[in-house]
Formats: sequence, structure tokens, C-alpha cells
Amino acid sequence: MSGSTIAKEEKLQIVKFAPKGKESFIDAVKREVEAYFNDRNIAKHGNLKMYTKTVAMLAMYFVPYALIISGVASSTSMVLYYASWVLMGIGIAGVGCSVMHDSNHGSYSPYKGLNTFMGASLNILGGYARNWIIQHNILHHTYTNLKGLDEDIEAGDLIRMSPHSKWRPMHRYQHLYAWLLYGIMNIYWVVAKDFLTIFRYHKNGLLRKQKISLTRAIVELSIYKVIYFGYTLVLPLMLLDIAWYHVVLGFVAMHLMGGFLLAVIFQVAHVMEESEFPEMPVDRKMENSWAIHQVINTVNFAPRSPLVTWFVGGLNYQIEHHLFPQICHVHYPDLSDIVKAKAKEYNIPYSVQPTFMRAIMEHKNMLKKLGTGYTG
Repeated sequence: MSGSTIAKEEKLQIVKFAPKGKESFIDAVKREVEAYFNDRNIAKHGNLKMYTKTVAMLAMYFVPYALIISGVASSTSMVLYYASWVLMGIGIAGVGCSVMHDSNHGSYSPYKGLNTFMGASLNILGGYARNWIIQHNILHHTYTNLKGLDEDIEAGDLIRMSPHSKWRPMHRYQHLYAWLLYGIMNIYWVVAKDFLTIFRYHKNGLLRKQKISLTRAIVELSIYKVIYFGYTLVLPLMLLDIAWYHVVLGFVAMHLMGGFLLAVIFQVAHVMEESEFPEMPVDRKMENSWAIHQVINTVNFAPRSPLVTWFVGGLNYQIEHHLFPQICHVHYPDLSDIVKAKAKEYNIPYSVQPTFMRAIMEHKNMLKKLGTGYTG
């Protein structure tokens, strides 16, 4: 290994998890899960339920867009016009959670090409799939809630999401203002964050590990951004007979809604009191194995709500998703019984919030606790 590679790994503070051991929790769970699919002779990937949902989620985004771009919404009433933008925001969250998410984990379809194609839906929603795969699949799913590696708990100086992040006086009020920032951060992501992230991932060697050069990534991202802003802002400004600020305000409303929903769905699964938030070990050797680390830093929510499960793409079964990201989310409700039973058998905490609203309130309480300077 070259000196430059070692320096990059040190900058990322790579850690190693404890060995899983013989007859481990994860081995026991995997056996039960394999038996579940084999006994029923069903595939681990998506099924008709998944493909039907895909159509519904894409329609939730593109039907209101058609109403906007055709002028039907604005000519009918400005209430319908703005409602269409907000519905597109809900569609962003729906497509992101239910279609893009599974696809970029390789669990949407057994066909790699179809997974890549559907995963690229993020590119037409204003994001960049390559960045997302690095941030989510590699960093978040490996180093969940680990300060310095899991970027899902990084929000700059404005929101303190980890007891190991620096405390600032303004954090006393973060449980009040975070909700607006969740939406605003989505606008920042679409406008600037993807470009900044590319350079950081290049510097840390993460682009190279994904077999893509910085130049190609910049070109790809630039093309996607031109297309995105072209159809969401330029075309409406050119075609609609309304003041320019209505287009801009509609665009902002869309991202405020989409960003809020996406942030809340993901944060209530990890930034919670039940999560352990382990400190970065000095020797870079974690106390727990990877699987146990995932379970004790993850929280399920609303397991009895078919509507929540449908809309959030099974991410309310976040524990099952972290253990089995390559399995399509339509199977998670059934797999949860297996995981929960095995966690109990191995004396591992399995945290669940009964409803989505309760999870949101507990997340607010955790933000408030972190805002007091709580360090764990």
C-alpha cells in the first residue's frame, strides 16, 4: 500500500469492527432469512407490488409537473399551481425512498442494468446517484452514527446530530428550527452540495474506488444539473404566463416539502435516544461487530402502518434494511419478526417507535437533548 493511500485512509479515520464470532447473531439471522425465501420459493428482489408502486411514485412527481408545465394548474387557480409543486415534493420523497433507494442498493431487480437505470432516477430529481451511493451505501451503511464517517449525521454547524459534534449556543433552539433547515438543506444539496462532495470524495480516494475519474464525475454532474434546472425552472419560466417569482417560489416549495420528508424519514431512524452513537475508537477497532453496531444504532417506526410502510419504501423497518440492504423492502415486514426474535435471543436491543408521529416527537426530543450540550 502506497504512502498516499495510507494518508487518505487516515484522513477518513477508517475503523474495523469486531469479529462476528462463531454462531453469531448475524449468522443466525441469515440462516432464518434464507429459509424464509427458500421455503416460500420467492425472490429477494422486487415483485409486482414493487413495480406497481414504482408507477404510482413516478406519477406522483410527473403528473403534477405536467399540470404545471402545460399551464393547466396556473390557469385554473394559483392554489392548484402551488399544490402541484408541493405534490412534486412529496413525489421526490416517494421516488427517493421507494424506487431510487432500492435500485441503488441493487435490491429493486435481479438485473444490474435495471437497477442502475432506476437508480439514476435520482439524477432527474436534482441529485447525483454516484455521490449518493458513496455517502449512503458505503459510509452510512458501514459506519452508522459514527462521527467523522457517517455523513448522514453531519449538518455543518447549524444542527448538532451527534453527542460527539461540537456544541454551539444556537443549538439550544435546534429542536425548533431544524425542521425548516431540513427542507432548505435539500435546496443546498441540489444547487451546490453535489459539486462540493465530488471534490471531497476525490480527495479522499472514494471516487477512485468507484472507478470514476474526477473529470468524468464533474461532466456527468454538470449535464444532469443542466437538464434538471432546465425542466424545473427554465421551461416553466419560458412557457408559463405568470410572474417569474411564482416559478421560483414553486420550485422552493417543492424542495422544502421533499427535503423535509426525506430528512425526517431518515433521521427518526438514527438520531434518537435509543441509538448509542459510539465514539471513534483511538485504536480504530470497534467494540461491536458490524451487525450489532447496526442494530443498536437504528430504530424502527410505525411497523403497523401499511400506509407509512408503502410510502417510505419500508424504511420504517430500518433495522432490517441495514442488515439486508440487498433485499427489496417489500419483504421487510415479514423479515422483521425473524430479526426481532433473534435480537431477543442474543440479548441485543431492538428499538421500535409505535407510530411515525411518535418517532418524530422522539427525534425532536433528541435534538433538544443534543442542543443542551449532551455528550453521551
